[in-house]
Amino acid sequence: MKDTLNIAEKSTFFLASQENNNKFQSMDDFLKWFENKRKNYFSVEEIPFNKLDQWYFTPDRYSLVHQSGRFFRIEGIKVKTNFGKLQEWEQPIINQPEIGILGILTKVFDGVRYFLMQAKMEPGNINILQLSPTVQATKSNFSRVHKGKLPAYLEYFIDTSKSKVLIDQLQTEQGGRFFKKRNRNIVIEVTDDIVVLEDFCWLTLAEIKQLLKIDNFVNMDARSVLSTIPLIDDVVLNEIQHKRLCNLTELEINNKIYRGINLDLIISACTQITDISSKNQLISWYTDMKVKYELETTQIPLSKIKNWDILDSSISSDDRFFSVIGVKVVADTREVTSWTQPLIKDVHIGLLGFIAKKINGVLHFLVQAKVEPGNIDVIELSPTVSCSNYNYLIENQNERPPFFDYFLDNDNVNVLVDVLQSEEGGRFYQIQNRNKLVVLDEGVDFNIPENYCWMTLNQMMDFMRYSMFNIEARSLISCINFCY
Repeated sequence: MKDTLNIAEKSTFFLASQENNNKFQSMDDFLKWFENKRKNYFSVEEIPFNKLDQWYFTPDRYSLVHQSGRFFRIEGIKVKTNFGKLQEWEQPIINQPEIGILGILTKVFDGVRYFLMQAKMEPGNINILQLSPTVQATKSNFSRVHKGKLPAYLEYFIDTSKSKVLIDQLQTEQGGRFFKKRNRNIVIEVTDDIVVLEDFCWLTLAEIKQLLKIDNFVNMDARSVLSTIPLIDDVVLNEIQHKRLCNLTELEINNKIYRGINLDLIISACTQITDISSKNQLISWYTDMKVKYELETTQIPLSKIKNWDILDSSISSDDRFFSVIGVKVVADTREVTSWTQPLIKDVHIGLLGFIAKKINGVLHFLVQAKVEPGNIDVIELSPTVSCSNYNYLIENQNERPPFFDYFLDNDNVNVLVDVLQSEEGGRFYQIQNRNKLVVLDEGVDFNIPENYCWMTLNQMMDFMRYSMFNIEARSLISCINFCY
C-alpha cells in the first residue's frame, strides 16, 4: 500500500535530515573550505612524563594531576563485578567530575533548519581537524582555568534568554575509560543574526549525515549531540502514525518516496509498542539488569595497579590494552596556542555494532545492557557488540562476545553503516572504532542472553532522553538516516 504525507512545518529535524541543498555553499565548496583549514599550524608530539608542564605525579605516584587541581586526573581503580567473564581487574582511568557543554546552534533560513558546525583541532584527532559542535568545552575551559580565551558562541549556551532550547540532556562518556563522566548535550535555536567566525559554517542535517559516512570526519562530541536529535519529530510522528503502518510498502513525504529499508527505519522510528516490547516491559527489563548486576570500584595508586607499569613515557600493560602517554601540543587556532597533557592511547581498532532485523514486520535493534567500570548507574545500554580489539577477536574465536560473527564479512547481512569513527581527541590519542549497523533477514532466528533485548528506533530514542544509552551506542545512532 502507498500513502502520501505533506508536512507543512518545513523546519522539522526530520526534513532537515533530508535537505541536501545548502544556500550558503555546495558540499564540494564545504569540503574545499574544510581541507584548507588543515593548512593552519598544528603540532602534536609524544613526550616523557617529566616534560609535562604543570602536570605531575602525586607522592608515591598515586595519581597524575594538573597543578590547578582542575581539568582531569589519571587515577588507578580496582574493579569487581558479577558481569561478564572477567569479574575482577585493575586499570588506570580518567577522573573528570565536572560537567562540560557540548552544544550546537541551529537556525532556520528560508524555512530550512541549519546547524552551526566547527572545524576544530584536538591533539588526539586522526587527521588533526574534525567537524565539531558549535561549542565543546569542559567547565575548566569556560571557567578559564587555562587563562585562554572563552570558546566562541559559549554565551548562547550560558544565557539562553535570547534563544530557544530544543534539546538539553546529560549524557555519559566512555565508561571503560572515564569515571562517571557526563556532559550536557544541548541544541538551541536562535533567530537573531549572528556573525559566523572563520572556523565555523552552516550545514543542513542531511549534509552532516553524509559526512558521517566519511572515516574519522565528524568528531565524537558532535556525534553525541547529533544522536539526541529526534529522528522523527512529534509533528511528523503524529502525521505518520495516522497511517496504517503495518500495510505500507511505499510512503511519500513532501514529494520524496521512501520504500524498502528506508521505510522500515521510518516505521521503526514511529513504533512505540510492538508484540514483543512495550515501554513498561523495557523499563522492567532495564531495572532488573540494574538489580542483577553489581559494580564495585575502589581507587588505588597508579603505581600499585597489577600488571601495569609506569615508564618514562607511558603507563602501560599488555599490548592488547590501552596506555597513558604525554603530549606537547601547538595549535594556532585554539583558545590556548600551546600546552602539554596526558592522553589515553590505543593502537587497536575496536568494533561497535548494532544488529537489526524485522520481528513481526517491524524493524528492531538488538540492544545490550553492559557494565563498565566508570558507569554511573552500573549498566548502560550498549550496541549489540562493543569491544576494543577487533583484530584480536578475529584471531581468537573462543574469546569473541555474543553475535560478533555477524559483523565479519558476511553475504547474508545487509550492511547499512560501516565507517571508522574516532574517539574524543581531547582525551584520547588516535583511538578509533569500526562502527557497523547490519540488518539480518527476518527469518534469521536465535536466542538472546538475558542482558539483551529488542527495541524499535522509537523506543531507543525515548530511552535516550534519560541518559540510558552509552556513547558507543549514541555514536552509531547518530549515523542512522532514511536515505540508504
